[in-house]
Amino acid sequence: MFETIKGLVLRQAKYKEADLILTLLTAEHGKMTVKARGALRKGSRLGAASQVLCYSEFTLFGNRGRWSANEGVTIDQFLGLREDIAQLALGAYFAQLLDTVCQEEVPAGPVLSLALNSLYALSRGIYGPEHVKAVLELRLMCLEGFQPEVSACGVCGRVDMDEPVFSPQAGMAHCRACGSAVPGGATPLDEASLAAMRHIVGAEARKEFSFVIPEDSEKRLCRACEQLVRCQLDRDFNALDYWKSVR
Repeated sequence: MFETIKGLVLRQAKYKEADLILTLLTAEHGKMTVKARGALRKGSRLGAASQVLCYSEFTLFGNRGRWSANEGVTIDQFLGLREDIAQLALGAYFAQLLDTVCQEEVPAGPVLSLALNSLYALSRGIYGPEHVKAVLELRLMCLEGFQPEVSACGVCGRVDMDEPVFSPQAGMAHCRACGSAVPGGATPLDEASLAAMRHIVGAEARKEFSFVIPEDSEKRLCRACEQLVRCQLDRDFNALDYWKSVR
């Protein structure tokens, strides 16, 4: 069975002498494992398309649940990422995060759109790295069933919270007084960072990036979104640690 499909390359691993095993994120099939035959050979029609963080169109052959790529062509290589080591490291973190949360044979159209929009914004400098990172982390958590409660205090129900904080373990925003009683600790927010979290959670697709936030508030936003990911997924990401070391 042949199928033409578009996918974002999340990971590649060398197989035998000239083949690659690719992990793709696709709208139709979610995460896919694909053998790219001869991708490492000079002049291969799969070489460029098989690079990590390339969005490519592949012609696949499926047999007994296994897929192999016969040819591929790049749609977007996000070249801006490859010109800066920090940008590339952040893109690698995005790929690790997507690889962790996405599943095979579970359609992932909204997640793929979020990933492509994030990489596009990052590679072209439309928004700063911290801005893009926070949006991808929080929006991805929402799409994968980990949406936090930020519309009101998770304890007293107040919408206009006094000195808001965010509990990543509980996945809730709180007034500072209420947050002190929530297990797992809390990270401080402010009015602007809380408003940004509410925007990211509730905005329609493609508008999740469209907010302006002061630098100090952005740092609070980034810290809260990153802690939500680490806590809810219960793991660390080496690409994230590397990005922090080179940015």
